[in-house]
Parts: sequence; C-alpha cells; structure tokens
Amino acid sequence: MTDTTAPLWPAPTAVTPVDATIELPGSKSITNRALILAALADGPSRVRHPLLARDTRLMIDALRALGIVVEPVDDGVSVAPARVTGGIGIDTGLAGTVMRFVPPVAALADGDVRFDGDPQARKRPMGIVLDALRALGVTVDDDGRGVLPFTVAGTGAVAGGPVTIDASASSQFVSGLLLSAPRYDKGIVVHHDGAPVPSQPHIDMTVAMLRERGVEVDDSEQNTWRVEPGPVRALDTVVEPDLSNAAPFLAAAVLTGGTVRVPRWPSATTQPGDDLRDLLARMGADVALDGGVLTVRGTGEVRGLDADLHDVGELTPVLAALAALAGSPSHLHGIAHLRGHETDRLAALAAEINGLGGDVAETDDGLVIRPAPLRAGVFHSYADHRMAQAGAVLGLVVPGVRVEDIATTSKTLADFPGMWARLLGHGQDTSALDGKASLGQEPTA
Repeated sequence: MTDTTAPLWPAPTAVTPVDATIELPGSKSITNRALILAALADGPSRVRHPLLARDTRLMIDALRALGIVVEPVDDGVSVAPARVTGGIGIDTGLAGTVMRFVPPVAALADGDVRFDGDPQARKRPMGIVLDALRALGVTVDDDGRGVLPFTVAGTGAVAGGPVTIDASASSQFVSGLLLSAPRYDKGIVVHHDGAPVPSQPHIDMTVAMLRERGVEVDDSEQNTWRVEPGPVRALDTVVEPDLSNAAPFLAAAVLTGGTVRVPRWPSATTQPGDDLRDLLARMGADVALDGGVLTVRGTGEVRGLDADLHDVGELTPVLAALAALAGSPSHLHGIAHLRGHETDRLAALAAEINGLGGDVAETDDGLVIRPAPLRAGVFHSYADHRMAQAGAVLGLVVPGVRVEDIATTSKTLADFPGMWARLLGHGQDTSALDGKASLGQEPTA
C-alpha cells in the first residue's frame, strides 16, 4: 500500500565519491530484546547506547503501559521490573518485535491487554504466536482472524510447557515465546514444524541473550528450543551498533567508488547485518575490518550477486537496489518470507525498480534482477523503512528519483535524511523534502 498524500523526497545524486565515517545508533534487535529481558529480570538493569527510534519507542511505551518503569539515563535507559498490569491498550505501530514479543509478556499481566497498530500492521500474520499462547493456556480474542487487533486475557501467570508452531514466516514467533518463557511456571519447549525458519541468527541472538542472564536454554535438538523456568538475572547491556542499518551507507561507497567507515563494528556478533562484509565483497567492494572499524571501498565495479539471503532477508532491499545498478545479473533467493514483512517486499521491489525502467522478475522465493538503464521517477516506500532506504540508494546514481515518505525510515533511524545528507557532504540540510514530513526526533525515552 502506498500513501499518495505522503511527501516526496528528491533523493540526492552523488557528484563525487563519498568519503565518510558513519556513527550508527544501536541495534534495534538487541535493544528490544534487552528491554524485554530487563522488564522480566530479578532487579533493575540498564540498557546502554540503545537505538532510540520509532520501533524502540513503541517497545518502551508498551512496557511502561504494562507497569514497568523505564527512565532515561545519560547513556540510555534504566529499567525497573514491576508487577505486570492489565486493563490497558498497546500500540504496536508497525514494529514486528512489539507485536510478537510483547503478547507473551502480556499473558503474565493481571488483566486484559488489547493490541492494535498501524493499518499496515493489521495485515501482518500473528496467528502463530496467538495460537501458541492458547496452547499454553492463555485466552486470546482475535475474532478468529490471526491479525491485529486482538486482546490477551492475562491472569498473572502462564503454565507453560510444550508447544509446536510453524515459524517459517518469521523467526520472531520463536524469539517472542523464548523471551518470556523463564517466567512461565514450567518454562517452555518450542518445536518448529515446517519449512526452515528464516533469520536463524536472530534466534541465536535471543538464545545468547537469555544465557547471558543465567537462563538455561537447550537448543541442541534441531528446530527445538527448551527454556527452563527460573529468574532472569538483571544485567547492564551495551548495545552494539545496528549493522543492518549500515547497508545503505556502505552501498553508497560501492556505487560511487568512495569510502565509508563504520566504527564500533564488532569482531563477533549474532547480528545478521555482519554478512554485509561478505556480500559487498562479492559485489566488487574492498572490505576490511581493522581495530573495530569496518571500511568499505568501492572499486568502480559493481558485480551481480547470486545469494541465498534466507538468514539475512532484511538486507534484501538495499542489495536489490545495488543489483539493479550492477554490471551483470543477480539472483536473490531464499526470501519468500519477505512477503509477510512491513509489505510484500518482493512484489514492492519488483514494482518500484521496474517503474524506473529496471528489469526485475519475481520468483517463488526471490528476485531475478537484470541490468537495465534506470530513469527518473517516484519510488514508493509502502511505509517500509528498508524500501525507502533502497530508493535513496538508487537515487545516488539515477538523477530525478523521488522517494515517497522518506519519514518512514524513522522506524529504525531517527534522522536518516540528515545522515544521508552528511554522507554526501551536504551538512545537516534536509530541506529537500517536498512538503512537511515528521522525521522523528531522537527521543529521551
């Protein structure tokens, strides 16, 4: 779905190779997991250097509505656990982590918790997690639709136990259940029955963060995760930079033959975005990680890419934009699950790149992208932050690209247009916006 009333942002065209150091905000995936675990912990915690953008603000607001005390501190937020209260409503926005991680917490509340979100969010599949909660003894009212809005009837406790789900549409279904499981009377045993779970690194991240807090997790059996009941140890968390948010900036180096450096890049991480190092090298870039700084240099060549992106699907929009400008065809596959993200990303990418003169064909589980001359035009975002970033990347070398609703990037980057302007040496000028868009400010949490 596109918003014909949303402002159009003339994507800046690079006139020289970029040369910039990009300070990325914290990882959304780590931030929202750390917030959930801190809310369920046995004492107060701090989440340091978190991402402060729309998705994490929505998570903070949801936890506060449930009675958790979340307060700003100098380097992030402090979280003080409290009895989970019901009788409230929660706005999920378009945040998958909020709509799939918070209902299992709400099952521990002492009353009803109603969930709703953006219009686009009402199309995102929720039946898997709701049916799982029902199997664990929780009453959920969704009028049989398996989507927002719905109400979780909390009774103050959840028995827990074994549950079988099909998580082939999203790893978030598994992570959401695991995060709250230590507080369930019997813990939980989640068994996945279906096609391979996408974005396995995100489940690995969840398991690692649980273990860091003293929770016993057994994932030795394929497609099965056992979480034992018990306390969640309070832990101060330093959030890594959001590596997936590096994608458009690093792509700018590849396309313009320039150089982009990203400080604080971890040498070891569970973030899927770390795969950018390999993927961009395969597309022709020089990539080096030295002293915690990732440096990507464009070589003047952009090669096509044949890659299974099943575990790193969130990188697809930017990689597809790069592929549309490459010198040889690309095949991006293993990503059928992207049809259930903020929008059907496969259909959206094909429609928007083809709308600019590209040659993109959908397959059952991906995209085939052939080089073709691109022209000026409108690139619709579908209220999807990754789509908007892809449009900005195309605009680097295609004059006249206008991105609809660039403000949607505030989902994970509070000021993407400002960062993009600085990348291109335009200072802090974001006046290129047609009309008045609310870009979102760095919140105080």
